[in-house]
Amino acid sequence: MPSNPWIETPLIESSALSKAAGCRIFLKLENLQPSGSFKSRGIGALLQHSLLNHRNPDVVHFYCSSGGNAGLACVTAARTLNRPATIVVPLTTKPLMIAKLRNAGAHEVVQVGENWKEADTYLQERLLNNDQGGVYVPPFDHPEIWEGHSTLVSEIGRQLADQDENGGPDAMVCSVGGGGLLCGVLLGLERQYYWDKDCKVLALETEGAESLHKSLLRGELVTLPSITTIATSLGATRVAQRAFDLAQEHGIKSAVLSDAEAAMGCWRFADDERIIVEPACGINLAVCYDGRLKKLLPELTPQSKVVIVVCGGSNVTLQTLLAYRDEYRWIEKSTTNDTEIPSTLSAPNGVAPDV
Repeated sequence: MPSNPWIETPLIESSALSKAAGCRIFLKLENLQPSGSFKSRGIGALLQHSLLNHRNPDVVHFYCSSGGNAGLACVTAARTLNRPATIVVPLTTKPLMIAKLRNAGAHEVVQVGENWKEADTYLQERLLNNDQGGVYVPPFDHPEIWEGHSTLVSEIGRQLADQDENGGPDAMVCSVGGGGLLCGVLLGLERQYYWDKDCKVLALETEGAESLHKSLLRGELVTLPSITTIATSLGATRVAQRAFDLAQEHGIKSAVLSDAEAAMGCWRFADDERIIVEPACGINLAVCYDGRLKKLLPELTPQSKVVIVVCGGSNVTLQTLLAYRDEYRWIEKSTTNDTEIPSTLSAPNGVAPDV
């Protein structure tokens, strides 16, 4: 079989974010995956598994109804594995994402329907049912996807050891949409038996997409009536059952931040680390600023190791970040005036001290 559809990504300690958070912040740079997000792992693992178990892998054609990061991961993984991938997206999908899917090597990008449900129905009834080699690729709710995401944790273990760090992290931070990444992180942590301390998992969602948070509060799965957040990559109205079950079993910490905080995380991360990410990832970085992480995990000390999963995402441009910064600039009224943090000095609204 051809090369792996995902890569081992760097784990780096960030001086700026560590200073801002008051503990040691390590960044797991999943934005460097071939598709631009962590989904290269899970989707790639599912495609590999499908080919290994298909009676005739040479006729396999993958079909996915995600016009976002899962669709890009499907296309890039399929191309690596020398198989075609067709992506079906609703008519509301932005031209930028259509262009990215085609540029990534999609066999075909079909636009149909007013929403994801209509696009997915068309895919399954009109395309998949008429292709004997067709394989359906869900965005997050599949055991092989979770297994692929779990490789992230084993990598972190090896990388910390290579950096002469004893044991594992004290905490890991990841955002939650449908829950595929969270499943992978929790399953991966279950296997890191040699770490000498428990690792707290902080699962983050934005207001308007907090299906996991509301489910944990109610003690049962909750379906949101709609998605009302700029972090559209977190836009699953109902989290996967397995993610909900694992979250309960592991006693994770669930928290919800605003769109303004997620956007702030994007532009401050760009200023501090010269990396741009979309709000679904920016929410993980926002907790490092202005005391948010310590409020959520007060047990952390200056020596605590916290791994932030920089999950990436391709639905972002420089113009997008500038627009966010203009719309949500009021949030920097609460910016801590610490001149050792670069993004404090670059605050656009005059709150930060002049230099």
